[in-house]
Amino acid sequence: MALHFAALLLLQTVSAQTAPPPACISEAHAAFDFWVGEWDVFANGTDTKVAESRIERLHNGCVVREHWQPRSPAGGSSISTLDIATGRWHQTWAGSAGETVHFEGGPTAGKMVLTGYWNNYSGPGQHALVRMSYSNNPDGSVRQLGEISADHGVTWQTGFDFVYRKKMP
Repeated sequence: MALHFAALLLLQTVSAQTAPPPACISEAHAAFDFWVGEWDVFANGTDTKVAESRIERLHNGCVVREHWQPRSPAGGSSISTLDIATGRWHQTWAGSAGETVHFEGGPTAGKMVLTGYWNNYSGPGQHALVRMSYSNNPDGSVRQLGEISADHGVTWQTGFDFVYRKKMP
């Protein structure tokens, strides 16, 4: 009887360890879904392609990962996740120049807005606060507006302005 009980306990333990975690399917987890896809990226207001980007949901829908490949040899990736305890989104960007930036924010006025402190943004010792706003446009494109502040958010200027357009098959 003890052997049977031990086998049953082992089976339950293994089953519990292999069960997948619950999916991240809440409305809050879907707040960045409009950005998921295969994209050609253009300077806003032009037909000048500056990059390609692949954004996908991974790990049971709990992670949004971007693979950014500009027309130059540089590139980078970001990982975005929702902290369910705080309701805030976190994004970590890692680029080919060795930079890492941590952004935080969430949906605001119909946009995903993330802000972070970017060391050496425009050169050694030139740090800046960066605010990125992602907007889901009516035509299915996504605008990513990057605003830069050198005075801790008192004033802002445009640092980059991209439009992500779905890749054509």
